[in-house]
Amino acid sequence: MSLFDKRTTDKRNTDEPAIYSSNPVSENPQGREPASRGTATIGKTIRIKGNVTGEESLLIDGSVEGTVQLKDHDLTIGKSGHVHANLAANVVKIDGEVHGDIASIEKVVITKTGRVEGNIISPEVSLEAGAKFKGSIDMDVPSDAVTSSARPAHGPKSVARDKPAASEDKAGGETGKATA
Repeated sequence: MSLFDKRTTDKRNTDEPAIYSSNPVSENPQGREPASRGTATIGKTIRIKGNVTGEESLLIDGSVEGTVQLKDHDLTIGKSGHVHANLAANVVKIDGEVHGDIASIEKVVITKTGRVEGNIISPEVSLEAGAKFKGSIDMDVPSDAVTSSARPAHGPKSVARDKPAASEDKAGGETGKATA
C-alpha cells in the first residue's frame, strides 16, 4: 500500500461519515466524552423552542426552551447547554444550566459545572461538589410516573410530588439516597 492510497487518505469516498473512527477519543479536542452513533447532538449555535422528543440519546450543547422527552434514553446537558425546559429521560446528566423540572427513570447527575433551578424526580440523584441546585428532590416515586411527567417549563404545573425529599440552594446537605 502506498502513501497515496485512496483507501487510507481520502475519507470523502467512503460509505462511513468522517466523524466516526475506530478511536474517537483521540480525535476529540474538546475533551468531552465521545458521542456514540446512537447519540444526537444539538450544537452550541442551535436554538430550539418547542417540544423535543426522540428514540435515541441526546447531548444538548445549545439552547432549548419547552420540553425534552427521551423515553428509555439518556440526556446530557453539555457545559455550554442552556435549557429552559422540563426534562424526562432514563438518565439525565447536567454539565450546563437547566431551568425546569427533571424526571428520570434511573438517575440524575449534576456535575460540578452544572446549575439547576427546578424540581427533580428520580430514584437516584447525585450532586457533585460545586454543583448548584435550587429546588426539591423526590426519590420515592414509581418509574411509570416519571415517564409521563414532563410538561412545558413555562406552565404552572410541576413534576414534583406533594412531599419533596430534600430542598437545597447548593449541593450538599440533602436527604435520601442522594450522593455528593
